[in-house]
Amino acid sequence: MMKILIIDDERSIRNSLKEILSDEGYDVEVAGNGHEGISMVEKEKYSVIFCDIKMPEMDGMEVLDKLIQMGTDAAVVMISGHGDIDTAVECIKKGAFDFIQKPLDLNRILITIKNATDKVSLVKETKILKKKVYGQEMIGESEPMMHIRDMIEKVAPTDARVLIIGSNGTGKELVARNLHQKSNRSTMPYIEVNCAAIPSELIESELFGHEKGAFTSAIKQHKGKFEQADGGTLFLDEIGDMSLAAQAKVLRVLQEKKLSRVGSDKDINVDVRVLAATNKNLREEIAKGNFREDLYHRLSVIVINVPSLDERKSDIPLLVNYFIGQICDETGMPKREIDSDAMQLLVDRSWTGNIRELRNVVERLLILSGSRITAADVKAYV
Repeated sequence: MMKILIIDDERSIRNSLKEILSDEGYDVEVAGNGHEGISMVEKEKYSVIFCDIKMPEMDGMEVLDKLIQMGTDAAVVMISGHGDIDTAVECIKKGAFDFIQKPLDLNRILITIKNATDKVSLVKETKILKKKVYGQEMIGESEPMMHIRDMIEKVAPTDARVLIIGSNGTGKELVARNLHQKSNRSTMPYIEVNCAAIPSELIESELFGHEKGAFTSAIKQHKGKFEQADGGTLFLDEIGDMSLAAQAKVLRVLQEKKLSRVGSDKDINVDVRVLAATNKNLREEIAKGNFREDLYHRLSVIVINVPSLDERKSDIPLLVNYFIGQICDETGMPKREIDSDAMQLLVDRSWTGNIRELRNVVERLLILSGSRITAADVKAYV
């Protein structure tokens, strides 16, 4: 049954609304002030929260700010007897689902609840899909992995820029996705850019966009990755391969929070959290003149070093069993067990390609081995 919370300092309104909605089959709870309402949300999950704006001590706008900060999935509907267009717009901009003016109309309330229910369901489905798309589960119980998890928990809720360093295949992208998913920007866009995969002459257009006619092939206006990520997170992978010209423009965006598209002198304001990753030693690149030192300091407010697989060998059995389950689910292959001596051979091996190489090896063993993965299979196919 859907749970609804009503926060209103007027007892007659909250009780009458509770009675009406209870008769409609909803599970309804009430709070007499903002502090009580916040306390209840911390303990219970609600689908819809009705909150009065004019309340003593903690008004509805403060309650809304706190609910948004808490990251509640509930649809928050603001109600007020002193409503005007400006107030309604401010509520919606802050993150409220709807604004209803007193005296309350039952039909309007029921329609709002119906729409809010659809919205809450969509948010839940989106989160599930994001988990599948992002593959955000971090596998491992080794000390280096526990340290990374602790760093993510501390850093994610902030807007601090993070530089993620580590060899190819270690899972730097996964760290970035976890930082986004655990941040206050998790409902906003998450945009990835592989700087090494974009030709140097196109990187500025890709990042900052271009106007129609800015160059020969610019047949229409194009929004760059910074604009696409507005309000959310931009992950610049392999940033050590970015040209110096593009680095200068990125530095300007980080400093001034504005950009101009290629072919335009008009400034566009953007609010983007930037995460960056590289497999290069950027201090060495700075010494060679390949990377701007001022950009390095802008990006490396927090540095997370992702260990190689050889530095976390105790995680290999967990990873192997995880990949066996994942690959079998994806391909429809029957799940296979792996013999302990076969697992030990994988643990003892050196993994220069890190997690990416391990997954490929597991997939190869699943395809080529029999009903079990044996030590002979590992010796033959790895």
